[in-house]
Amino acid sequence: MTSKVYDSAELALKDIVKNGQTLAIGGFGLCGIPEALILALRDSGVKGLTCISNNAGVDDFGLGLLLQTRQIKKMIASYVGENKEFERQFLSGELEVELTPQGTLAEKLRASGAGIPAFYTKTGVGTQVADGKEVREFDGAEYLLERSLTADVALVKAYKADKAGNLIFNKTARNFNPDVATAGKICVVEVEELVETGELDPDDIHLPGIYVHRIVVNKNPQKRIEQRTIKQDQ
Repeated sequence: MTSKVYDSAELALKDIVKNGQTLAIGGFGLCGIPEALILALRDSGVKGLTCISNNAGVDDFGLGLLLQTRQIKKMIASYVGENKEFERQFLSGELEVELTPQGTLAEKLRASGAGIPAFYTKTGVGTQVADGKEVREFDGAEYLLERSLTADVALVKAYKADKAGNLIFNKTARNFNPDVATAGKICVVEVEELVETGELDPDDIHLPGIYVHRIVVNKNPQKRIEQRTIKQDQ
């Protein structure tokens, strides 16, 4: 069997990322983002990307790095704060933005991985979210038809993997990552620890390796946060 493990993030992305692709990227804020893979994506120089992610990082970290280099043409996200360059590009018409309610975004990704092309939800009925979408009544209530989201490539962060690609996430850093992984035609995962196949307790595995195509080890990620609040000494 061909190994899923690659020596670097650059090698893992080299022959699969192309101009104009749609990418799904895990993370919530800066928690659980695939730092090394995002950096390698920037350095690959691919452009015209549509990125599906809860948000777009900050100005100098996460997906904010790709905004600096104008590699993203469209963001599909649920939150767009913390990033001045994002704001500037959007207001100047340089960046297309599709705002999606957070739960709907998660379900769009999960549904894709489950082979569900679309689903109905109450979220967004009667708001701008409903513009141009089919509305149908069920049991006296209105629901929007939302299409699922499938990515050409999914970039995921996990805490631990075995060489078969079975994944364990670390607490809240799990966030969007499992849904992102299942929504990608090709899934590349960045992990802090890699073990031999069979070493993980099956009951501890959060995502089976069938969804994972490539693995990169990044033992010492920065794990930055957007804002740090420190209590003043009295």
